[in-house]
Amino acid sequence: MAQRRALVVRGGWEGHQPVRATDLFIPFLERNGYAVRVEESTEVYADAAELAATDLVVQCVTMSEITREQLAGLTAAVVAGTGLTGWHGGIADSFRASSDYLHLVGGQFATHPGKEPCERHGGEEDNFLPHTVNITQQGREHPITAGIEDFELVTEQYWVLHDDLNDVLATTTHPTRPWHPWHRPITCPAIWTRLWGAGRIVVTTPGHSLDVLEHPNVRTVIERGMLWATRTASAS
Repeated sequence: MAQRRALVVRGGWEGHQPVRATDLFIPFLERNGYAVRVEESTEVYADAAELAATDLVVQCVTMSEITREQLAGLTAAVVAGTGLTGWHGGIADSFRASSDYLHLVGGQFATHPGKEPCERHGGEEDNFLPHTVNITQQGREHPITAGIEDFELVTEQYWVLHDDLNDVLATTTHPTRPWHPWHRPITCPAIWTRLWGAGRIVVTTPGHSLDVLEHPNVRTVIERGMLWATRTASAS
């Protein structure tokens, strides 16, 4: 069997430490038999031949921009069977100006609610809230999340805009708070998969910082998601 090829694409906002974050997972890919190529920009997405030979794209690019040609290349590759995965803003808040990208991945970061105003001090911790990641019934049966129970995190809790094409493996619920303007709890997907043509997409919304990525459940989901999203035999 030919060696599987993974393409790690990283960049954008440095607050998500795209180099250190992706470096956590490159050894896992290599141990699982992938030849790994790393790119520091999305220019590679316009290289049709390179993407056609890629079985998995791991993207960690936050608050950036993508050209029409690059997005067309990425989308065509996924439709043809290349897998796409990532975490947190590196996939769910990559290219805010592109509705076509939102259509591809199925969810867009909207906000991460903050603490009570009197508890905020101007740092990233202002948006670190205790919350639960709840595994859905579908998630309990899916190979990415099977055997994982609901778990607690204290970090950014993503509120995402999404559609019903996603297969939601885990959710998180934003409660009502006196200082927030919404009037009832809002449940958002926290982990989902999405089938796009012959390709598989996996989005994991926890992952703001290295400690979250190293949480046993988060890391397990991301690593399993990489394997699951990789081009399948039927898409070869």
